[in-house]
Amino acid sequence: MKSLCLALLLTLFSTFAWGQKFGYIDSEYIIKQMPEYKKAQTELNEFSLKWQKEIEADQVKIDKLREDYQAEEVLLTEDMRKERMDTIALKESKLRDLQKNYFGFKGLLFLKRQELVKPAQDKLFKAIEKVAKEKKLAIIFDKSGELVMVYTDPVHDYTDFVLEELGLGDKNDKIPTNK
Repeated sequence: MKSLCLALLLTLFSTFAWGQKFGYIDSEYIIKQMPEYKKAQTELNEFSLKWQKEIEADQVKIDKLREDYQAEEVLLTEDMRKERMDTIALKESKLRDLQKNYFGFKGLLFLKRQELVKPAQDKLFKAIEKVAKEKKLAIIFDKSGELVMVYTDPVHDYTDFVLEELGLGDKNDKIPTNK
């Protein structure tokens, strides 16, 4: 699949490259410089830690129930044993559901990440678009993505321009010389 994408990109690039300007950025590096992203990551870590502690506390309670059951098992009637095992199984099932609700696909952590990180991503994409228009670039690649870039000439790196657009860069730190 990657080779097909690469072949398609090379074909498109060879067709349009003679008249098009291109550049690349490192979005992973840029977003990690953004205060909004750092704040979002801190909040996500706090939520995650809180939810993890809640799950661990529930697990300790279940472990205690299982330990108590094993200690008293010989003294219990068959009905009492079944009732205790059913209670433990129900609590374990609820714990798994809670874990899934917090940390599973489309769980609260996933939704919270979208809520908190999306504004930073939107700001980044607007800055990229503005830099692309200002520099008259037809294509901007992201070297932190899945597209493998075997070689990149720093002349085409527009990461610093995007950082500047976000107010995070130094105007004197520009690598690209083409305008």
